Amino acid sequence: MKQQILTITENTPVTATVYRMRLEGADLEEQKPGGFVNIRLEGLFLRRPISVYDSAPGSLTILYKVVGKGTEQMAGMKAGETLDVLTGLGNGYDLSKAGDEPLLLGGGVGVPPLYLLAKQLTVAGRKVHAVLGFNTAEEVFGEEAFKALGCEVTVTTADGSCGVKGFVTDALPESYSYFYTCGPEPMLRAVYRAANTSGQFSFEERMGCGFGACMGCSCRTITGYKRICREGPVLEKEEILGWDD
Repeated sequence: MKQQILTITENTPVTATVYRMRLEGADLEEQKPGGFVNIRLEGLFLRRPISVYDSAPGSLTILYKVVGKGTEQMAGMKAGETLDVLTGLGNGYDLSKAGDEPLLLGGGVGVPPLYLLAKQLTVAGRKVHAVLGFNTAEEVFGEEAFKALGCEVTVTTADGSCGVKGFVTDALPESYSYFYTCGPEPMLRAVYRAANTSGQFSFEERMGCGFGACMGCSCRTITGYKRICREGPVLEKEEILGWDD
């Protein structure tokens, strides 16, 4: 973990409620796929945890949805402004288990952390299939970005207004070597039951401190409760307890 003052170089909408923000800093190291940053905002007590969408030495990009006071404040910020950011948080995805044809399953704002993962998997020569799930066509983003990496992409919408009607579990391919997923917990539970291989789950969780001190974000596992911000946000399928019901 490193605390840094980063400069905003881009902050633009990609849908009516989702924004892309690019941050730069001379000492900023490349972030890992599945990791997150924790952003301090003026006048607000708790930092805002946001997953990393893309990363390179000296820069990182996040995609965030405007859902409350903090993200609303972020949406109003301009290029040239600075943010106090904790970087390098979370354990991220383990790419070594992907196999030849990994499957990526993202729901809503669970899509962004899968992009950097897809980029690294395709560079490594893996054949990636990404299933991106949303409620309606107006919420869809990321399809072209994943295709540009060389991924096979399927979009699902709950109302059927774009792509396959239904949820990500309604568009599972017949075969895949391993899966990675991120999204709201009901979606993660559905993937847990529907997937026929091992895989890794990245949790969307409200956090207090963001680095394991407060125990406010926890998941029950075979080795006890794990903190999403510290031991997570990525957990393996086999270690999660209580999702077989």
